[in-house]
Amino acid sequence: MTPPSARTPRPADGWLGHAGRGALVIGAGGLGAACARGLAEAGARLTVVDADEARLEALRADPAFEGVDVRTVTADLTSSAECERVVTTAARELGGLDVLVHAVGTNDRRPVVDTPDEVWDRIITLNLSTAFWTGRAAGRLMREAGQGSMVFFSSVSSLLAHRHHGPYAASKGGLDQLVKVMAREWAADGVTVNAVAPGYTETELTREYLARPGMREEMTGLVPAGRLGQPQDVVGAVLFLASARASYITGQVLYVDGGRTLV
Repeated sequence: MTPPSARTPRPADGWLGHAGRGALVIGAGGLGAACARGLAEAGARLTVVDADEARLEALRADPAFEGVDVRTVTADLTSSAECERVVTTAARELGGLDVLVHAVGTNDRRPVVDTPDEVWDRIITLNLSTAFWTGRAAGRLMREAGQGSMVFFSSVSSLLAHRHHGPYAASKGGLDQLVKVMAREWAADGVTVNAVAPGYTETELTREYLARPGMREEMTGLVPAGRLGQPQDVVGAVLFLASARASYITGQVLYVDGGRTLV
């Protein structure tokens, strides 16, 4: 028998049916860029949005996107109006919106009693409000079309009570409930809404924290898989949940965490 590692993989575009679909990815950082690459490899047409032009420039220069139908948009989504504009424009340019992936977030690790209002407001706005605004805008379009899939990035922090994660944990816990309510309201319209919750993953958001003395070893020791996650570890889950293969799955939070939530 041919070992699994030596088998020829089945083309993702054939099995998942993403070829030719219009996908909007919010966030061009590590997780967002990885998901955009996965969707591109599966044959989707893409619009990728980020507030940081440098991230978008790096994405455009990525060989993975050579010959791919991808547009990039620089936009600050911390307002309802801008979220509405970006979603509407992307849907028009893509010829319809089949997939929304929301992959933006920020954290500021400090005790609750030392957290100023402006930090709370910034984290809640970026992590939760932008999900509400983009999801609402996409939901209107997808309901009208009678189909569509949304995947939002949650976190193990929505379930686990990590110290120094007050606003971040609250935003991700709120996101989980928002996903469930949107899923409940739009299921009969053919729209699925799910979340992927990564564990400790090496991204721009965690790079500085993991660089502290002993922190990488401590975090790795909490993961049964014995390693930290990489952005590409979440791609398969996102591609599946955003596909027609998952058309009867909605309102779920899928933990991609190497077993972290088991201990």
